[in-house]
Amino acid sequence: MFIKSSEYVISSPDYTNCPAPDRPEYAFIGRSNVGKSSLINMLTANQKLAKTSGSPGKTQMINHFVIESWKGQEAPIGHKKPDTWYIVDLPGYGFAKVSQSSRRKWEQMIENYLRKRENLVNVFILVDSRHEPQKIDLEFVDQLRKWEVPFTIVFTKSDKENQRTIAANIKAFFEEMRKTWQFLPQHFVSSAIKKQGRDKVLSFIEECNEQFYKGE
Repeated sequence: MFIKSSEYVISSPDYTNCPAPDRPEYAFIGRSNVGKSSLINMLTANQKLAKTSGSPGKTQMINHFVIESWKGQEAPIGHKKPDTWYIVDLPGYGFAKVSQSSRRKWEQMIENYLRKRENLVNVFILVDSRHEPQKIDLEFVDQLRKWEVPFTIVFTKSDKENQRTIAANIKAFFEEMRKTWQFLPQHFVSSAIKKQGRDKVLSFIEECNEQFYKGE
């Protein structure tokens, strides 16, 4: 996939305020400070697209970015119309320093979006590959199963730890899932610094885009 352009569209306090659901949409979510904005910027090759911050809980709304892309690794010759789709940056879950009422408000906003947004094709759940399986990540994965929301897992920050530890943590995560899951989800390993996983994630999105437009 060749990214032609990427730009911020709107930040919405509720799914009902989001842009018209007229194109495929991919949401990114994970624990606070998991590297969500950095991953989005790496995928779009636009370091200024999603605002990165060292402060957990910085994202507080449903942030839409519109992406234009073509199939293949290069821009086509001529006037071929690009595909358009949305990336959505969702608030992180976990240890953000906010009040209980604010946290519950975020949780309800995220749940409504995930369960009711009709053009949502896939949710990318970001998991920090440097750590052993975290209860909050496993609980969120189980919640998406109950809601019947399609998702894949992206293990982030793979450059921050040795590869033996990364592999062991990923294996342990899926071993925990196997206790209650019959089939395991697709996953990707990424590094925003080294651009690891970029081509694989974009190829996956490209395939999903094709299926979305075939279904119209």
